[in-house]
Amino acid sequence: MTSKVIGLAEAIDRLVAPGSSIVTGTYMEQKIPFAAGHEIIRQGKQDLVLIGPISDILFDQLIGAGCVRKVMAAWVGNVMMGSAYNFRRAVENGVPRPLEVVDYSNFTMALALHAAALGVPFLPTRSTLGSSLLDGSPELVAFDSPVSDERLVAVKALHPDLAIVHACKADVQGNCMAWGNLGVTADAAAASRHVLVLAEEIVESEVLRADPNRVIIPGFRVDAVCHVPFGCHPSPVQSYYERDHGAFREYHTRSRTRSEFEAWLGEWVLSLPGHRAYLDKVGSGLAELAPGGSGRPGPPVPAGE
Repeated sequence: MTSKVIGLAEAIDRLVAPGSSIVTGTYMEQKIPFAAGHEIIRQGKQDLVLIGPISDILFDQLIGAGCVRKVMAAWVGNVMMGSAYNFRRAVENGVPRPLEVVDYSNFTMALALHAAALGVPFLPTRSTLGSSLLDGSPELVAFDSPVSDERLVAVKALHPDLAIVHACKADVQGNCMAWGNLGVTADAAAASRHVLVLAEEIVESEVLRADPNRVIIPGFRVDAVCHVPFGCHPSPVQSYYERDHGAFREYHTRSRTRSEFEAWLGEWVLSLPGHRAYLDKVGSGLAELAPGGSGRPGPPVPAGE
């Protein structure tokens, strides 16, 4: 069978078109594919729609780089620190460009992807009844149940153009193995029209067949596989590396103003030709993230942060 392994830059060029809707960050607070997001920024992809449950600072970086016109999410921020400054600037002031926001809860986002994975137009729930989410989201529609006297909410199926997910191990055909909190990853891959996988390791298929319960995405659903060790830094990948708390603290401090963010973006993304150069820049800090540690603590946050 033909190998699906290609370079990350080629994969982003091939699979991310202007205006694409992309679901990522599907494992919640771990396995966030920062390497793919940074490559999207380098290639100047525009008018993207970002989809995710609890998006961490990767969404904020893409928004700050001007790549995004719309976000469909339950929350956007810095999980460790709170505010996502680029997200706030875009929503409140249209900087660097106006941003449309469609609100979900974590549960309704999961239902939207699950409905698409099942091939049904919506799934019903009682969740969000009585909340303001129904006022601001066209994807959540209250209705009277046809089989009872209940009021329910229909969560419309959500079919992203592309799912970008990270795997612990993958074979060359795209079969993917992961463990830990899986979040909405399996449904996101099944719901999306295309799937791009970043993997810590490329292994022989026999390795996956020896532990089939950990294979969460079958190869026939995958368009391309990229071998990207540390592809989720600064977020963690269970049994490979811990969360880099210092990087999250630094980003929080250096994104408070537009000019500070632009300096950060130039240093950590635009001036680097690719992920290998990014890892070289992180340098010896990667060794401090070995499993069992507590991650690099980073400098103290100044008063008022």
